[in-house]
Amino acid sequence: MPTPLAPAAAVDHARAGWPAWRAERIAKVTGPGGNLALVETIWGARVEDHPGSVPISRHSLLTGGTEHGVRRFDADSPANRHFETIDVYPFDPDWVVEARFVPQDPPRLVAFEHLRDNGLTRDLAVPGDILFSLDGVDHAFDAFDDDGTLLLVFGDETNGVTTYDAGRFLIVPRAPGADRVVLDFNRAFVPPCGFSGQYNCPMPPRQNRFRRPVIAGEKLPVFRGGFQVH
Repeated sequence: MPTPLAPAAAVDHARAGWPAWRAERIAKVTGPGGNLALVETIWGARVEDHPGSVPISRHSLLTGGTEHGVRRFDADSPANRHFETIDVYPFDPDWVVEARFVPQDPPRLVAFEHLRDNGLTRDLAVPGDILFSLDGVDHAFDAFDDDGTLLLVFGDETNGVTTYDAGRFLIVPRAPGADRVVLDFNRAFVPPCGFSGQYNCPMPPRQNRFRRPVIAGEKLPVFRGGFQVH
């Protein structure tokens, strides 16, 4: 177990909000535009040719330009029909950790490998360093800017054993100008690619990997009848 490093008020706040967070997660992944509903990603397509689809774009690793496409969602997807729940560790106050945020201006570009990019990397903007210590071990993690939200992609020794094998995500709330953040690993969650093979999720870079198990947060989606996402 790590040494508790967050103030008591932060731990109490995290504990009180955890049941609602769990319910929100289930509602989010099962909704009509949720992770389970994604049935197709088509690059080089237009919304006009696929009514009801959602436009998306990305940086092309081949041309360096912007590539456009669409995503199609179906609330009655096979994944949604077979979904039961998301298995999760019990709330553990020891995994509510206070960290120091050191901004980088301008943001630093960090290479993240993505699940479906065959080993190639995409540069993501990291607005600052997240520094913390667990049981005497110092960590400096990179959380990237995901449309104005700090998103931490991390790995640990539970991956592929009790949790999603490609790592987990954690949203890091930060007030404007604040130099302190709270990492509540009880809210670590399965990335979208754990619910649909149509997502291309970033994977933890080397500096974001714990050499220990993080016994907190979501483990894996649970499906009925032996259903497999991939």
